[in-house]
Amino acid sequence: MYGAPITNRETTLIGKLAGILVVGLVLAPGCASMTAQSLNAEGVRLYQQARYEEALQRFGQALIYDPNDAAAYYNIAAVYHRLGDLYHRPDDYGRAESYYQLALSKNPHHVPARRGLAVLLVSQGRSTEAVAMLQNWANSAPNWAEPKIELARLYEELGDRSAAQKQLLEALALDPNNVRALNALGHLREIEGQKQLALANYEQSLQLNRQQPELALRVAALRNEIGLAQSGGRNNPALAAGTSAQVR
Repeated sequence: MYGAPITNRETTLIGKLAGILVVGLVLAPGCASMTAQSLNAEGVRLYQQARYEEALQRFGQALIYDPNDAAAYYNIAAVYHRLGDLYHRPDDYGRAESYYQLALSKNPHHVPARRGLAVLLVSQGRSTEAVAMLQNWANSAPNWAEPKIELARLYEELGDRSAAQKQLLEALALDPNNVRALNALGHLREIEGQKQLALANYEQSLQLNRQQPELALRVAALRNEIGLAQSGGRNNPALAAGTSAQVR
């Protein structure tokens, strides 16, 4: 799912949980930036109320105060993306793509804009372009984990779990304490049946950030599943010996 409008502090205000956390950036000093920030915040509020045309006006006003504000360009793109999904108007998708590109022209490392553009390209059957766009970004920032995490997200959506896991392992080699990468790798390992490894990733993530209630619940459930499986193995000679139990 594409991202939602954000304020100049680049804090995602709308969208699913799933570890979508954006690194906060320091605002540039000056009245113009503060005004752009307040207009972006007002636009986000209007977006949340489905008042899309009014939201577009606020984001446009933010650009008048700060023409280099990547967040405002991204916010406009996100609104057009939403309108395209609602009304299936090709022009809205075209505008969304243009504004995603404008956001990236102001800040090539704007994570939500990269993600939104990738989702848009995939929805239009342009998966190869989406992968290439994120790969080029990763190549331009070889020591940063975020591009690899976004590539992993895309590969998983495209059904290539092996490529997704490779990207996440590379991300963690760069940033071993990256919570997003740990959660994503744990998720991949869990759906692949590697529950012990998944649990280890989740537990490390929780140690780094305790404010993840949904993950804490998943860890408790996974511990219980693993404990029951181990208990069952000890009580079943066939399983303990490594043979398959037969149902009669």
